[in-house]
Amino acid sequence: MDDDFGRYVIPSERLMRILEVVAAYIIVGLFALGLFDFIVQIVELTLAGQLRDPTAVVSLIDTVLLLFIIVEIFRTVVAYSREESVVRIVIVAAIIAVSRKIISFRPGDDPGTSELVFAAAFTLLLIALVIALYVVRTTETADEA
Repeated sequence: MDDDFGRYVIPSERLMRILEVVAAYIIVGLFALGLFDFIVQIVELTLAGQLRDPTAVVSLIDTVLLLFIIVEIFRTVVAYSREESVVRIVIVAAIIAVSRKIISFRPGDDPGTSELVFAAAFTLLLIALVIALYVVRTTETADEA
């Protein structure tokens, strides 16, 4: 009876594998579009003479970090489809995402309570993620030895 049930599950497993590969290629396409957009931004800023503008540079850094997040999501999909551990990859993606948010954070001239809470919360989150990454990496190193 269990063998009959397993026979019906096998096609769904194959379909899921195919969909995982499709998702990986979609992410590659998103990365290519993002990279093209980044190049266009640099060209536009250069032609407009705004490449030295701090706001423009922060915008470029924001785009680059978004591209890094896309790369980490791709690595997560690939590792997941290979049935490898994705914990370290997800933590790295989260660190990049939080760093992106911190870099693009622009408080007003008179920071209010909500801005201070925001800054403190993201600082604590970043510290927690870095500690988690350290623990994961030292655990992986200890497991390999």
